[in-house]
Amino acid sequence: QVKVVESGGGLVHPGGSLRLSCVASGSIFSFGTMGWYRQAPGKERVFVATITRAGTTNYADSVKGRFTISRETAKNTVYLQMNSLKPGDTAIYYCKATLLDINPQEYWGQGTQVTVSS
Repeated sequence: QVKVVESGGGLVHPGGSLRLSCVASGSIFSFGTMGWYRQAPGKERVFVATITRAGTTNYADSVKGRFTISRETAKNTVYLQMNSLKPGDTAIYYCKATLLDINPQEYWGQGTQVTVSS
């Protein structure tokens, strides 16, 4: 029922930009905090950025000043604008959405690949 779908990944050169999108759907209830996490091959998934329903944002130190998270709450959509990309940003980027039901539950997307290479 509930699904989270990411899009916008791709291959870019160092210093380039990408804008990721994530759409959560499948429920009459609202989604609360949404965020982005990433996982490189053979590594664990790590936090990148989150944004609350009220618009409060939080970023990993590694992306501060380069990435910007935003959302269109009415559309259950969250974005991640990524600028000044580095090879170290290469990973699968996953979207996480919290559903505000009787028992708030987290849902994850399948991920979108971001590759930064010369």
